[in-house]
Amino acid sequence: MRREESFLPWIMALTCALSLPGHGWAQAPPAHSSKGAGAARSSVGSGVAMYRANSVPSQDGYVIGPSDVLAINVWKDAELSRTMPVRPDGKISLPLIGEIQASGFTAAQLQERIGKKLQVYIAHPEVNIIVQEIKSRSFNVVGKVAKPGSFDLAKPTTVLDAIALAGGFQDFAKLTKIYVLRRMSDGSQKMLPFNYKRVILGRALDQNVELQPGDTVVVP
Repeated sequence: MRREESFLPWIMALTCALSLPGHGWAQAPPAHSSKGAGAARSSVGSGVAMYRANSVPSQDGYVIGPSDVLAINVWKDAELSRTMPVRPDGKISLPLIGEIQASGFTAAQLQERIGKKLQVYIAHPEVNIIVQEIKSRSFNVVGKVAKPGSFDLAKPTTVLDAIALAGGFQDFAKLTKIYVLRRMSDGSQKMLPFNYKRVILGRALDQNVELQPGDTVVVP
């Protein structure tokens, strides 16, 4: 008998054994594998939902101001839906309802006010407002800087940040005499000193204040 024929019964027996339940190569996936896959799918799904929720910053607490750009959408009414800036007097104008105060209200408050006024003309109006551009939060840099002007205060900005945005100093700028001119709630103005040389040496870090809307950084 040839050597190959002598091994044939052993090969057949081994093949049958591996095809039986309980052996790793032919064994069906464990029962918990489908649960794990479901959990994985759930995790991926929640990740997508989280991204969508966080991709647009919350505007719940933001108070609308002059020059902010609003996207106003009235469901199923293209003529009333539009994008417009808030006027310097804080108002906007819409068909049917005319002028309405926008400044001083959040988007949710304003859409409720517009909805109530539209009820006279439309049954169950659905209004949605998004602040597309924030332009009311700005500050100014004037004096001996490379690029004086007005800048958006879309994120926390210190005096040093403002000077950098304005391109730095011109020649002969008085670095120890810089100040922030701030209008207070009672209408008065306050001067906040800023000594650039001391601040960059870490000796007067409290002078590097965070700017507020309407602040003016003066570089003499």
